Amino acid sequence: MPEPLHSLALKHREPLKFAVVGGTAFLVDNAVFYGLKLAVLEPKPVTAKIIAVLVATIVSYVLNREWSFRTRGGRERRHEAALFFLVSGVGLVLNSAPLWISRYVFRLETPDVSLMSQEIGDFISAQIIGTLIAMVFRFWALRKWVFPDESADDRRIDSEQKLRESDIVERCQSS
Repeated sequence: MPEPLHSLALKHREPLKFAVVGGTAFLVDNAVFYGLKLAVLEPKPVTAKIIAVLVATIVSYVLNREWSFRTRGGRERRHEAALFFLVSGVGLVLNSAPLWISRYVFRLETPDVSLMSQEIGDFISAQIIGTLIAMVFRFWALRKWVFPDESADDRRIDSEQKLRESDIVERCQSS
């Protein structure tokens, strides 16, 4: 890899890894969603979407824990997993809401629209809009709560300690 790209990739490796994991989860989500929607859960696309997101979430947790955010965290695994699935639960709602709105508010379903319009509406609302909204939320929430940067906390604590110490020295000198 050329040096400018290598430096850029190193600088942004965490978001890039998150994007690769997200792409993998997106493929899992699509495979499960369309497999269920076209075979078993044809009349229940929102249910198919929820199951697909749950399967993709499990894949995402393992890959994020072991690869994307492996240098972060330090929490007990059960606590970390509980937070991950709580954040992912909110992501699930955010991911499924556009499909629900498309189908049941805008009525983009047969017989109100053609089968082609329904499928395009499902893809755009569930796989594009829902995924993008949930992805942005998950990246922010996972970094903030599930896999926090402990070294940043240590640096903040160190700087606060230094400020207190300098304040104490100034008070002693002025007395």
